[in-house]
Amino acid sequence: MEKKKFAVVLSGCGVYDGAEIHEATLTMLAIMKEGGTYQCFAPDIPQYHVINHLTGQEMDESRNVLVESARIARGDIKPLSEFDGKDYDALIFPGGFGAAKNLSTVAFDGPDAKVNPEVEKAVNQMIDLGKPIGALCISPAVIARIIGNRVEVTIGSDKGTAEAIEKMGATHVVTTHGEVVHDHKYNVFTTPCYMLDATIVDIDNGATNVVREMMKELGK
Repeated sequence: MEKKKFAVVLSGCGVYDGAEIHEATLTMLAIMKEGGTYQCFAPDIPQYHVINHLTGQEMDESRNVLVESARIARGDIKPLSEFDGKDYDALIFPGGFGAAKNLSTVAFDGPDAKVNPEVEKAVNQMIDLGKPIGALCISPAVIARIIGNRVEVTIGSDKGTAEAIEKMGATHVVTTHGEVVHDHKYNVFTTPCYMLDATIVDIDNGATNVVREMMKELGK
């Protein structure tokens, strides 16, 4: 039986200005452990800003989202512009502030956020094809902004973010560590990860559970 192929969309490298590294790595590990394969993608755009992860302060330099994401992917990554949903069985977004700063403007504009056109195109393509979409941590807010229309998602229990998601026209479901919300209409799978006060073990559980549920759906 042919292995299921996941497209993993990264948003840089590092929780404060890019993809959350634990979530990204453990998502890729979960895909392999559950019998799938993956290809990493990222938009070829400038990062919103660069944060010193030791001090939390902004740095006076510019970086590229695709180039930074290549650190996590060990160089095996493609521009998101090359993504074609017909070539993949599933699409998944790890979290990190990069999802809310580089893939979208959720961090700044909340419910009025704009989404990168390549991200929007990839998500809508998978919806049209009826293929599963996964999102971890803050990424479900990006999915909510694209879909709206009462799509059910979770970012855990953060009241402000949940309210922003509701204002986007989506439905927020309160969850705790490792829980997965599956919106059956749009085939969207979400889990909170570091949107909760989590350990790396919690992240492993969340990534494993969301990938496992997506695999179950693909096996139907």
